[in-house]
Amino acid sequence: MKWYVLLSLLLLASCNEAPSDDATTSAPLVEYQDTPAHGDRLVDASIGDATNLIPMIAGDASSHAIAGQLYLSLLKYDKNLDLTGQLAESWKISADNRTITFHLRPDLHWSDGKPLTSADCLFTLNLIQADSTQSAYKADYILVKRAEAPDLQTFIVHYDETFSPALSSWSSLAILPKHVFEHENIMDTPLSRKPKATVGPYRLAEWQSQQSILMRANENYFDGPVWITERLTRIIPDRATQFLELSSGRLDSVGLSPMQYSRLFETRESLKANFNRYKYLDFVYTYLGFNLKREPFDDIRVRQAIAYAVDRQEILDGVQLGLGETIASPYKPGTFWVNEKLKPRPFDPEKARTLLVDAGWVDSDGDGIVDKGGKPLSFTVLTNNGNKQRADAAAIMQQRLKKVGIAMNVRLVEWSAFIQNFINKRNFDAVILGWSLSPDPDQYTIWHSSQTGPRQFNFLSYNNANVDAALDSARRTFDRDQRKMHYDRMQEEIYNDVPMLFLFAPYSLPVMHKRFHGIKPEPAGIGYNSEKWYVPSALQKYKVTAITP
Repeated sequence: MKWYVLLSLLLLASCNEAPSDDATTSAPLVEYQDTPAHGDRLVDASIGDATNLIPMIAGDASSHAIAGQLYLSLLKYDKNLDLTGQLAESWKISADNRTITFHLRPDLHWSDGKPLTSADCLFTLNLIQADSTQSAYKADYILVKRAEAPDLQTFIVHYDETFSPALSSWSSLAILPKHVFEHENIMDTPLSRKPKATVGPYRLAEWQSQQSILMRANENYFDGPVWITERLTRIIPDRATQFLELSSGRLDSVGLSPMQYSRLFETRESLKANFNRYKYLDFVYTYLGFNLKREPFDDIRVRQAIAYAVDRQEILDGVQLGLGETIASPYKPGTFWVNEKLKPRPFDPEKARTLLVDAGWVDSDGDGIVDKGGKPLSFTVLTNNGNKQRADAAAIMQQRLKKVGIAMNVRLVEWSAFIQNFINKRNFDAVILGWSLSPDPDQYTIWHSSQTGPRQFNFLSYNNANVDAALDSARRTFDRDQRKMHYDRMQEEIYNDVPMLFLFAPYSLPVMHKRFHGIKPEPAGIGYNSEKWYVPSALQKYKVTAITP
């Protein structure tokens, strides 16, 4: 298979390769010192290729998984989901909550040797604020009315009014090097695929479209040594193929499907001997979203009918084997921000049929599909190829909707094409996708009616003045209970409008080869300290000699 050939070629091209026994046999017991050591390679898999490595432009998880190793922000969330410094050593908020003063770490340098200073922070802010920059993240930063860089290590931002997510927003804006980007068109630049200067724990070494992305450790990383010399992400759109590659020892880490986690893994003694499994409810949920600009989804009764015609528990049990929770709102279950008054709509086909009749949809020709004005109630739902859970969810919904007279077609699309040709262009009837969320409850970029422009995240074109007002009000108060009151109102309005069907919040089910040490599950999951992972010398599988790009 081409994946085997690709891996061999990359190994020969970039390192002196000496693999140990693969994961199909239990590793022999050896004595070793469990101390960090440089070397080895971590090979993982992604169902989709990255689309853009400039974080403020990228809108998909595959791109951010790579870009997040290259570019960093002033702040980050730690293992307990508390804000802490990243590029910033410290910060201070003014008494009126309208000014934040950041003090950068004094030892920051870009990978080309140039110093990272407050001028880069100011440049990045100006760049995302620019009218020519189409960014889904812009809304948080246009609220900065004035910014200063009074010295090389100090960056100050001023707001005209209270903005409660202000501090957390600086964990999302990755700082870019001014000396590299200042004469570039951010929307059309080769730097989106070939970054010249980065600051993160890894540097991009090689990107083969739809095949693999190779990164090498930044030997001058400011936050201590990066022990794992190389990270190779292989693009494998099919999870079944990923599992075969894991079983054959050609992957070190992968996110398992529920079937693989609960059943197949248990049948492989070699996997149980050589891999650790993890399970936790992450800040993510899966949904069916409607293009509200298209018929028939401009009629709330049709959306409500679909909501009652779908059995969420059936979907959770069928595609997740129960490994998750059904949801009624866009927050992680069990967190403070969930409106507990809202419950998933019950499965009620009769109510769905009644709503369709009220909307004028009846089966006038006896073919089992309701129609109106001679046009059948039919639509196509898009989801990404390789995500079996979403495809299976679509198949279950397809059968349930057919029973109430709705014809739903399913189309699977490769991830990069899905984002670029359908989501960004609003060229779809409905989609099955997932949202990854921040620990901060602000969801302005997803639900506010001002966020429907090109590349912005309200691609369902949702517009509700009460939701807008709730989001605006929540952004203007630091009082936690007041914020929750506004977000509860937002959730109620969205629940009633049904711009999407909240399906379930799945468990994350990653596995890691046991030779990787330093992995410590915390509320943030396992990836929060990935730059600190290591393989003791005696357990290293690949002898990698780093080559400076």
